[in-house]
Amino acid sequence: MTSQRIMDPVLLRAREDFPILTRTVYGKPLIYLDNAATTHKPQCVIDALSGYYATTNSNVHRGVHKLSQEATAAYEQARERVQRHLNAASEREIVFTRGTTEAVNLVAHSYGALAVRAGDEIILSGMEHHSNIVPWQMLCERSGAVVKVIPVTDAGELDMDAYASLLNERTKLVAVVAVSNALGTMNPVQEIVRMAHAVGARVLVDAAQAMPHMQVDVRAWDCDFLALSGHKVYAPTGIGVLYGKEELLNAMPPFMGGGDMIRSVSFEKSTYAQAPQKFEAGTPSIADAIALGVALEYVQGIGYERIAAHENALLQVATERMSSIDGVRIIGTAQHKSCVVSFVVDGVHPHDMGTYLDREGIAVRAGHHCVQPLMKRFGVAATTRMSCALTTTFDEVERCADAVALAVAFFRS
Repeated sequence: MTSQRIMDPVLLRAREDFPILTRTVYGKPLIYLDNAATTHKPQCVIDALSGYYATTNSNVHRGVHKLSQEATAAYEQARERVQRHLNAASEREIVFTRGTTEAVNLVAHSYGALAVRAGDEIILSGMEHHSNIVPWQMLCERSGAVVKVIPVTDAGELDMDAYASLLNERTKLVAVVAVSNALGTMNPVQEIVRMAHAVGARVLVDAAQAMPHMQVDVRAWDCDFLALSGHKVYAPTGIGVLYGKEELLNAMPPFMGGGDMIRSVSFEKSTYAQAPQKFEAGTPSIADAIALGVALEYVQGIGYERIAAHENALLQVATERMSSIDGVRIIGTAQHKSCVVSFVVDGVHPHDMGTYLDREGIAVRAGHHCVQPLMKRFGVAATTRMSCALTTTFDEVERCADAVALAVAFFRS
């Protein structure tokens, strides 16, 4: 079966920007449906990486020579690009990290040391990635605080009434994902933040999965912290961002010590720079930060409205096709979703399904997706996950559904 939908010509042309999409796997054209794990990179991002090393390649902030000045200017321009993209009030609110995981750990260690004490409560949701669970558990072990969890409904949505009942004067922080990596659920972040602030709690938003699909506006959300990973939004691996309100970042102690995060050092005492330099000890990932800025401008140039319209149409086709296959059960049917379809098949292990699809040239993700508590909530050990991007075509979704149907028949024969 072939979809009659016509892909937006701007997005169809954008596929040509991604060189990896021309390759074959096992002699078949690559169909890449593992974008929730990592996205591929357009040529402009690849060029930004190679261009830095070919023409600049110097450390930032420390040198007076021409190359260092150029590197510093490009690095700080990237920070400004991130600031504009997130609508942060100042570039001083943008801290470069290795990714979402490091950003969350930074807040757990630094803000946690500042504000969380024994008896305090930290609220997480039942759909959090391990990187937004484990750091808070470690903080609770150090501080004596406790974790509370927002339940997830059968549809894969947060139980907002239960969330309201969890909030109280002991709540010091709410850490919640904007878009679920395993279900695709888009959470009501603005409402979550408003409710938390009403009891005096701070909020950290994991926006890793939101970035490629929707315009993230930290001032509209009014979140206190936000974490993102570049590789989820067409940028390189090993680069990410922590956004934090400036007054909070300046009040927090450093996460790591070293060069470039100090004002002065003596054997008797060291003093620290203000944010963001206070949290960027050592030589940063300069080329990757520059490429992240380029990636965000690339996405902005295409337009989130165009991307959302396309991905919503893909989700409709994928959901209809997968739901029509006997034995397939979709996990996560929230009203508001990104283009993620996680599913299980009775009697077929997700790893076997993933391997079968791989031999057809189709890359999906099979496993627990680093959300083991969420898998337990739905009574499964793992799922097979299709996740789309701005480059995904209707034909690719159709071909994946056809292959799943054939796999079900094969494993049941």
